[in-house]
Order: sequence, then structure tokens, then C-alpha cells
Amino acid sequence: MRHLLIMLLLFYGFGCSQSTILEAPNVILILTDDQGWGDLHFHGNDSIHTPNLDRLAKQSVRLTNFHVSPVCAPTRASLLTGRYHLRTGTSWVTHRKEVMRSEEYTMAEAFRDNGYHTALFGKWHNGAQYPNDPKGQGFEHFFGFKAGHWNNYFDTTLDSNGIQVKTEGYITDVLTNNSLEFLELQKDKPFFCLLSYNAPHSPFQVPDSYYDRYREAGLTPKNATVYGMVENLDRNLGRLLDYLDESGLRQNTLLIFLTDNGPNGERYNGGMRGRKAQVYEGGTRVPMFISWPQQLPNDQDRTFLSAHIDLLPTLASFCQLALPNSLKLDGIDLSQNIKQENQTPVSREFFTIFNGGKEQSYPGAINTGRYKLVFNRQNESELYDLQQDPAEQTPLEDSQLEQKLRKRYLDWYTSVRPDSYQAPPIPVMSSSTMCTAEEGELQGPLSFKGGFGWANDYAINWASQRAGIHWELDVAQAGSYEIKLHYFAKANIPEAQLSLHHGDSEQSVNSLSAYYQDFPNSTDRVTRGEVYEHYWKEVSIGSIELPAGRQQIKILQIGNDSLPLAVKGVSLNKEN
Repeated sequence: MRHLLIMLLLFYGFGCSQSTILEAPNVILILTDDQGWGDLHFHGNDSIHTPNLDRLAKQSVRLTNFHVSPVCAPTRASLLTGRYHLRTGTSWVTHRKEVMRSEEYTMAEAFRDNGYHTALFGKWHNGAQYPNDPKGQGFEHFFGFKAGHWNNYFDTTLDSNGIQVKTEGYITDVLTNNSLEFLELQKDKPFFCLLSYNAPHSPFQVPDSYYDRYREAGLTPKNATVYGMVENLDRNLGRLLDYLDESGLRQNTLLIFLTDNGPNGERYNGGMRGRKAQVYEGGTRVPMFISWPQQLPNDQDRTFLSAHIDLLPTLASFCQLALPNSLKLDGIDLSQNIKQENQTPVSREFFTIFNGGKEQSYPGAINTGRYKLVFNRQNESELYDLQQDPAEQTPLEDSQLEQKLRKRYLDWYTSVRPDSYQAPPIPVMSSSTMCTAEEGELQGPLSFKGGFGWANDYAINWASQRAGIHWELDVAQAGSYEIKLHYFAKANIPEAQLSLHHGDSEQSVNSLSAYYQDFPNSTDRVTRGEVYEHYWKEVSIGSIELPAGRQQIKILQIGNDSLPLAVKGVSLNKEN
């Protein structure tokens, strides 16, 4: 027997005049990465082939004025919590500023606590260690990766509930295969499935058959790859839709499709100004389709202002989820406005910010549904009438309205900004905890191979004494921990060239043997901005006693020679 929830529908919603017993809907939330509003044929892009997205759009209520954050980790934190991302601790996409506080109550926890089976397939990007990882935030099953992007889309290794699994095939196909297996196993019980694809985020890799179609049509290598990645996504969406139809699950499944920010490049975007990492419409307005054949109409638009923060309260209403009384949401319940066209107009403001994890209030914007004030610099703003100027080309001259909206925005920022923009310490709560280079602080001449320290980056340029990395930790359980270094080196690193530090203690690292193994050639279509994937050697460099609480560990160069060394990070392994 499927789990049943009693929904009391008195004279509204579906026109019932008495209590009606309805089956709890399944929920599948599809989130793609860096796919813009214009990256589907349904939105007027004749250069891309997306028949299944078009099919879903026509079977859905479409929220045509739906907004997210300008970049991925903030969007994901807001979507999961129904709160502006700065409230959750998430302010940026790397250096641990992507981490969402474990105390936040997520959508996955809400579904789990109301009897649903919960699963995440694909990208997480809100914290790599427990309790900030998917398991700690309500997902009972996880298959994917926790970083901001993945380095290889073919025959890659993914995390399956903490176990590293070598996969075969293209990653979007692999994620879909695993999600379909989950749905088949759980089809007799209510489920919440977040299918979080990493396409079309870089690196730009896609099978030949998809790429060739768009190159032959004259697109640039980058756009041909992006459109090919989206077409592959579309084919996998078709597989999912077909499964839901054939299994009989479609009628009572809430299926939601959206993307996490604007396009990751210059291409068709419906005439909107801006792209990913910008607060103009093109950076935050994305596709949003919501389909529930048993309860929602088909092929209708809803033009009111809506956003990622509204998903949790709206789904809680649709699915009759009991939420904690203490939960303070920024989003609003739009369920009635989605169900019926002639509801009371939605009157609200939506705020967005892209400050790169810095303690500043700009760039940012306030959107009232008609008027929008954009802040690109501290004391500079642009006011637009989105009804008359949806492309945000001609600023309005209305000082009174501008002053009013400026105050509203700054008051909002004051209310949501964190006490500190400092990255949180790495929680050490499991038997093995990985601390990657981009989660640490570099000192001396040390630098990131990729320049900035995006996900999967590593530390190089061990060129002089006192070059090093330190990590801030929060240890849950005192004890002895073995420290393992993850590295490659093109020549031997003699003893007394590196040391491991904790508090006042210092111990020399034993000699490291040369280790470098060429990785198979990349299948990138264009030059990537991220580092390439590597093989890493893991070696014990000592054991240290860690007390409970906040503390720091360091790896330092203590010799005088430049070291041919690259460091991915260290792992802490609790000893019995």
C-alpha cells in the first residue's frame, strides 16, 4: 500500500466541498547547471533541439518570471532552505564559503521527516564533510559528487553513499540510470528525488554525435558543446518521462524543472541582459516548469514574480508537509496561485546579491515585479521599468523611487548578512575526513594550479622555506589521527623538506617518493578554465593527538630547495 495523506480541501483548490483522501504525491526536482533561460527550443531558440523539454513545458504550469541567484551554491542553499543564501552561511562557490550551515532545515529533511524516501543524484556543492554534506542535510541516498564542478564527464568515479564507484559512460546518462533504479525500487512508497545534473557546466565535454550536429550547423566549439550537453540532458529527461508514464507514476508525481543561474557564456537568452554571475535578468531569470497531471493544469503560464526561496513552502503545501514551527522562511507559498489562474496577484519583492563572499552589499538588486534597482558598485545604481524595458537598457530617472528601493535593499542586506564572512572550520566528525587544498589557506609563495582555487584545484610552487597550507578544523571527538598526504611529485622529496604542525608540535615528514602518472587525454572541446584531473598518491605523514574543538593543522616547507610537489590535500583518519 502506498502511503496516504489526508488533505482537507474545503471549497478551494480542486473544488471539493468535503474532505478528500488523496495519495501523497511523489516529487522529482530536476536542476541543471549553467543552463540559461534561452537554452531550450521552447523559449524561441531555433538553434537547439530539446523536444522533451518542450514536451514537459506544454504539460506544465510555467512560472515565466522565476528567479534564482547568479551562481550555483547560493541558488542551491536558497532552494533547499526557502531562505536567502546569506542567512544559511553560503556566500560564494569555493574556499568553504559555499558551505551551508548544518543547522539549516532543508527540503530533504522536510520530506524525510514526513515519511518520504529522499535521494540526491548529481551535484551537491553545499559542503563536502558531514554534517554539511547530503547525508547530514536529509538525503538518505546520495550518488554523485559534492564539489562545485566535476573534472571528467566520461567513465568517471562518483560517490555512492560514501563509497567511490567507477562508472562507465557519459555522466548525465549515468546519473539518469541511477535515478531510474532508485525510482523503480521506491515506486510503492512516496519519494523525493533531486536530480541535480552538472551539465552544461564546464569542462565542456559531450559525445561526438551531439557535438557534431551543432558544429555542422555553424556554432562555435563552446556553444556546440553546450547545446550538445543540453540535448543529451533532454534525451535523458525523455527517458525519465517515459519511465513515469510506463510505470503509472506520472499522474501523481510532482515533476519540477529549473536551472541554477543564467547561461555560462554569451548565447541566445531571449534578449535579456546579463549572464551567469550577474544580477541583471539574464543572470537570474531561468526556466521553471511544474507538472502534476493529477492536480495541476497543463500548458498555462503564471507571470507573477517567483523565486527559488518559494519552492520549499510551496511544495510543503502541495504535499501537506508538517514543518517545524520555529522555521523562518523568506519564500512564500505559491501553491494556490499555481493551481488557479485567477488568484489574488502576488505582491512581493525579490532580492539578489553577488558579492563573491566579500563583506559588501554589491553587486545586488531588488526586483518588485515591475521595477528593478541594480547596484553594481557601492554608491551607483540603475533603475529599470521591467514592463517597459525588459532588456534593462535605459535607466529611469526617478530619484524618489530609486531612494525608496535603495533603502529597502540596504535594509534587506543588513537583515540577511552573516555575522562574519569567514569560512567555517572543517568539521571532523567521521572516521575519515578529507581536507582539500582549496579549503585551506596558502602561505608564502604557494599558489593554486588553476589560479583561483576552484573545486578540485591543488597547491603548487613550493619554492621557498615556509611555503605551506593550513586548515582550520572543528574536531568532534578527541583522539589520535593519522594524517595522509595526497600528492604527486615528479622527483623524490627528501626527508626534512616538509613538516606537519599542530599547535606547538612539529614533526618532520618522511621522504616522499616520486609519483606522477599521466592521466588519459581530456575530451574537452574547448580549453578549460579548471585544472585537469590527476592521479594522486596517498601516503601517511604521521599521527597527531587532536583535542576536541577548534584548532589548526599545517603542512610547511622547511628546506631551502624548490620542491617539484603538487598537493591535493590531507585526510584525517581516526585511529582506534
